[in-house]
Amino acid sequence: MRKKLIGNCPVCNERLFVTEMTCKECKTQIKGDFTLSKFDYLSQELQEFALVFLKNAGNIKGVEKELNISYPTVKRNLDELINALGFTNVSTMPEEKMTRQEILEALKKKEISFEAAEKLLKEIE
Repeated sequence: MRKKLIGNCPVCNERLFVTEMTCKECKTQIKGDFTLSKFDYLSQELQEFALVFLKNAGNIKGVEKELNISYPTVKRNLDELINALGFTNVSTMPEEKMTRQEILEALKKKEISFEAAEKLLKEIE
């Protein structure tokens, strides 16, 4: 069974560094201090979200459908992903307008506030 590489210490949650690599075939060992990629430091959930987002070519509707989550949840996860990768002040993408039904569903699920729903509804009218 292959084990997944983890990026953070399970004890203190600090970043881990690779110090040794071994070739499975010839058993050559390389020792040193190697850093992992930014993606290795993401939580499992954010890694999975990133893969679904890329698979859907950034199409939020596709991500919503595949993960069965609302538009605000996709946007929140995308913002979290962008921040976790170390990017700041980045506009995620041009706003896709939510439908009236999506706004009401998000409000029903308490994913957005009444005030936010009211503002979104005014924007589509």
